[in-house]
Amino acid sequence: MRDRDTMIKSKQDYKYYLEADRIALGRKKEKKIVIDEIWAFQKLLRKIEYHQNCKRLKKSNPLYIYLHLKFFILSMLLGFTIPPNVFGPGLSIGHRGTIIVNENAKVGANCRIHACTSIGTTAGYVDVAPKIGNGVYIGPGAKIFGNIIIADGIAIGANSVVNRSFTEPNIGIAGVPAKKINDKGSEKLIIKATELLNNYSNIVTVALD
Repeated sequence: MRDRDTMIKSKQDYKYYLEADRIALGRKKEKKIVIDEIWAFQKLLRKIEYHQNCKRLKKSNPLYIYLHLKFFILSMLLGFTIPPNVFGPGLSIGHRGTIIVNENAKVGANCRIHACTSIGTTAGYVDVAPKIGNGVYIGPGAKIFGNIIIADGIAIGANSVVNRSFTEPNIGIAGVPAKKINDKGSEKLIIKATELLNNYSNIVTVALD
């Protein structure tokens, strides 16, 4: 279902995730004078994932304390409750605003997510959460919850309530509760950053051979 496991397991993974996120957000490599808070948040999220998964920092470690305090403050300012190790590479957060994600959710590569959205558990549980595929577009105000599966390439319309699985890929769903509305999918709504990155890497490899 996922382009890569939603965990950074090496420094190479860390660099890959950062570059995929940058492409998905449409950010240039040049530094800006104006603070880009969304990109700053995503870079910090990936740094925490790297140190958490690869460095195994203790909670008493000063670097651990610094990173998590900075992450907490930035999350509060932006309105995000996004835990580490949920989103695959190529994450694109549309803009600041409330986004709440259960720590047990899994979201694949190249996800585009907007404000006032929630990816949560079933009432009465803490560890039953959605598994969302690659290239999924999550429109503003969408609520996705429960032990459900969302297939690759699905576009979820604004203010939809998704409480059941949709296993047919590349479709559009919307409504309360959500239902299939078209066969368009997310093709024109997301940037497939990992594909662009992988294609570039293949071209470079061939050129060097």
